[in-house]
Formats: sequence, structure tokens, C-alpha cells
Amino acid sequence: MSEQIVVAGALIDGASLLVAQRERPPELAGLWELPGGKVSAGETDEAALARELHEELGVVVTVGARLGTDVALGPTTFLRAYVVTRTGGSLHPNDHRALRWVTADELDGLAWVPADRAWVPELRSALEGQ
Repeated sequence: MSEQIVVAGALIDGASLLVAQRERPPELAGLWELPGGKVSAGETDEAALARELHEELGVVVTVGARLGTDVALGPTTFLRAYVVTRTGGSLHPNDHRALRWVTADELDGLAWVPADRAWVPELRSALEGQ
């Protein structure tokens, strides 16, 4: 069985990070995550992340450096994060319950989806380095 990569975008604007509140599935509804989605066959991580963020948020982004390490979601599924910069579009939660801008001080108190919590140290460093 081939591996499935899921990409997530850390959209940072100044000293704030965009987080998205899950609508589904029921066990993750109401929890916060970095928005993103699955990489399709033949698609690069960067192309998939740009496509997913446009579909989910209505924004155009440039995909930058990797953030942290891959997080295993299952035996063959891995979650990978990248820092992204918004270059256009209008921010709107097309696929999420809500969107919120948070600062480094708010990261620990956020009700993260379990997989994304692994990146909190790297997200803090990225936000404090701005």
C-alpha cells in the first residue's frame, strides 16, 4: 500500500497564525488545526497545499519552508506542515466552522486536533521569530 501525505499550512501574518476549527468528522469537530488536505497522485506537496488552501479558505498562497517533522496519522498516512504566505484572495471559512488568528502566547491553550499539537513548539518559534 502506498503512503498518503496530508499537507497543512501555517499561515503567519506578522505575529499571528491562522487556525481553523474543524466542522467534521464528529470526533474532531470543534478542535483547531492548520488548514490543508490530501496530496493527490502526481501532485507535489506545494501544489496540493496551495490548491487546498484556495478551496478551503479562498486564499492564494506561496508555500515556503517545512515546519517540524512529519506526524503519523496511521500506518501509511503522514501529516506534513509548511509555512505559507498569503499573496491574494479573500479569507473565508469554506470548509471549517470558524477561522481565528492566534499569537504565540495562545498556542498552548488552544484545543488542537491531536496531530497538529506536535507542531506547537515550531509554531511558537516561527511566530516569535517574526
